[in-house]
Amino acid sequence: MSGSAPSLALGGDVERARSTSLAREALARLVRSPLAVVGGGIVLVFVFTALFAPWLATHDPAHIVLTSRLQPPSGEHWLGTDDLGRDVFSRLVFGARVSLMVGIGVVLVRAVIGVLVGLVSGYYGGRIDAVLMRITDVFIAFPGILLALAIMAIWGTGLINVVIALSVVGWPQFARLVRAEVLSLRERDYVQAGRALGANAVRLVATHVFPNVLPIIVVYASLNISAPIIAEAALSFLGLGIQPPEVSWGSMLSSAHRYMRVAWWLATFPGIAITLSVIGFNLFGDAVRDALDPRMR
Repeated sequence: MSGSAPSLALGGDVERARSTSLAREALARLVRSPLAVVGGGIVLVFVFTALFAPWLATHDPAHIVLTSRLQPPSGEHWLGTDDLGRDVFSRLVFGARVSLMVGIGVVLVRAVIGVLVGLVSGYYGGRIDAVLMRITDVFIAFPGILLALAIMAIWGTGLINVVIALSVVGWPQFARLVRAEVLSLRERDYVQAGRALGANAVRLVATHVFPNVLPIIVVYASLNISAPIIAEAALSFLGLGIQPPEVSWGSMLSSAHRYMRVAWWLATFPGIAITLSVIGFNLFGDAVRDALDPRMR
């Protein structure tokens, strides 16, 4: 038994070295990918805009000037003004903050909840697995947008409630994905050897199971950042999302639909911003998936 412990440690070192080598190879492939360059460039533009919104905005996004309402794009107002005379460009810039916070925040919360449930369910199995998966099935049974609408109607509007509502309806997909992978990993020889040597479950999961699940989590998360952005826009369009004085692209669309025939710019520019952000995250997510796909090596 004493001779097996060094062998297990050596096996773990070899596994970690192999993982490091594959990570470097994946990063190099990602840098060379045209999808990553285009998608990452779009994402970086929106992240830069969100971070430096106070310096990029040309006007106060909440400042109302009724004498300047519904003005078309001009030198003073690059993207025109809305029905209350507020500068559309400035509101679009500040809206990037909320939309990106929702997209990234929701995916992070979904991943944390889903990964924990998936790891516990897949590793322990038995009754624990059955109970956790039935709870997961209950959440999956509800249409996502309807469940989010119900949560927002009960808890109220606002950024935090939007993140909570969209996180609640999305974590089961992470849980099922992680569980399926853990069911396979827990039968690997190095996991079985560690269990035979008396290693506790937390250590085995942290050192051997989770590192092998992480690439799948990264790929799935990167492919799903755009979904909460669209969902937030839908909730805000229906009046149950972000509320004034905060601004999001969805709330801009909500107030613009009444002026489609007389002020085309009100809906056009927020719509373009949402479309580009979704394209950027999807392209970058596809590039990450290709970089981590073993069939591409």
